[in-house]
Amino acid sequence: MDIFNSILDGITNAVFYSVTFGDIRIPLIVAWLIIAAIFFTVYLGFQNIRGFKHALDLVRGKYSKPEDAGEVSHFQALATAVSGTVGLGNIAGVAVAVSLGGPGATFWMIVAGFLGMSAKMAECTLGVKYRKEHPDGTVSGGPMYYLRDGIAQIGKPGLGKVLAAAFAVFCVLGSLGGGNMFQSNQATQQVMDVMGASPDNAALAFGIGAVFAVAVGLVIIGGIKSIAKVTEKVVPFMAVLYITACLVIIAVNIGYVPTAFGQIISGAFSPEGAVGGVIGVLIVGFQRAAFSNEAGIGSASIAHSAVKTKEPATEGFVSLLEPFIDTICICTMTALVIVITGVWTDEATIAAGGVALTSSAFASVVSWFPYVLALAVVLFALSTMLSWSYYGMKATGYLFGDNKTAENIYKVIFCLFTVLGAGLALDSVLGFSDAAIFLMSIPNLIGLYLLARVLKKEINQYRNKIATGEIAPVK
Repeated sequence: MDIFNSILDGITNAVFYSVTFGDIRIPLIVAWLIIAAIFFTVYLGFQNIRGFKHALDLVRGKYSKPEDAGEVSHFQALATAVSGTVGLGNIAGVAVAVSLGGPGATFWMIVAGFLGMSAKMAECTLGVKYRKEHPDGTVSGGPMYYLRDGIAQIGKPGLGKVLAAAFAVFCVLGSLGGGNMFQSNQATQQVMDVMGASPDNAALAFGIGAVFAVAVGLVIIGGIKSIAKVTEKVVPFMAVLYITACLVIIAVNIGYVPTAFGQIISGAFSPEGAVGGVIGVLIVGFQRAAFSNEAGIGSASIAHSAVKTKEPATEGFVSLLEPFIDTICICTMTALVIVITGVWTDEATIAAGGVALTSSAFASVVSWFPYVLALAVVLFALSTMLSWSYYGMKATGYLFGDNKTAENIYKVIFCLFTVLGAGLALDSVLGFSDAAIFLMSIPNLIGLYLLARVLKKEINQYRNKIATGEIAPVK
């Protein structure tokens, strides 16, 4: 196991190569995502603000037509994609951000979520535009297809194929790491904690991981339709459960809320004792937000590509809601709970890391709240694993010519990694999770830049159709 952890650490160090300015270390991959998020926010004309209401209308079904090609509704596509982002990154990841960068990291997570809405819109619009519809009615889409086919249309077919293949490989690795092992690891830790079991009990950890693997396997056999049916029910329930618990904790400590917000704002611009000063806290916040909402990574466009629509831009608007729900709402709730309860200043609790920090915050208010958190953690983890199994399956299918046998073999491997992740050390799992997922952003964002004009034209055409009444709400 030590050898495996060493391999994971080596990959992580290579991916997160940093440039040092004085005492500040800036991972180039994080800067890559920040620049892209800012670019698409400005280039698309702040659609993350202007298109928000329309996104809600689309999710409510005001423009839906059942006869359109695709497999799932706008709401189901959003629920599936959200289930892939609203995972342990919202609980354990936020805890890591606050413990490393202090309360100020929360502010930059929110900023990253706002900017990330535009990057998410870009990749999901193109995901639908270049998706592949199969004779049996199923759909394959995502970065693999717009990198290959979209870039070929602008006269660079060789480059498109290379970028598409690279993305697919990274996606498979990301699905096994951040979309699977990290989720299994943290969910297992929380279950063992509420059971009062020793964290060193490897047999129990792998046993819990096996239970998760069976649960995931039973759902993913049916593909996107089966996954969507589960996520459209689980995602609203788990979000309401978790947010309600957070609101209770905030209500009990209502008098500390102004102080907490003050710490978040002041810490964002003048952190004391935080890693690397202001820029260091900014980087921590953006890195954890990117791991949480995956804007610019390209993963969510795989799920959104299965939507029933003939207008690619519709799903781009719907996808705006993902970073808003994931980062601006749920991550902020987690951070507030951690800051308000003060557990982030307890060195012993910080040393426990990850979800243990959030669990301590819950327990500080109501002794049995960690059980509520345990349920939320399990639901968050399972829903994330369901979505990422689909992402990895489609990436595997692409690599093997949309071969169904290859996709089925991948499903078995995915379930085995669920068990493996349950018993690995957190540091190695978290590092590899970040590395594999962030690698996806390299070919994905290169493609988005190359297809920026195509993207903008698609969105503008759609907005014109809405403005002229050519596309009207369904009565």
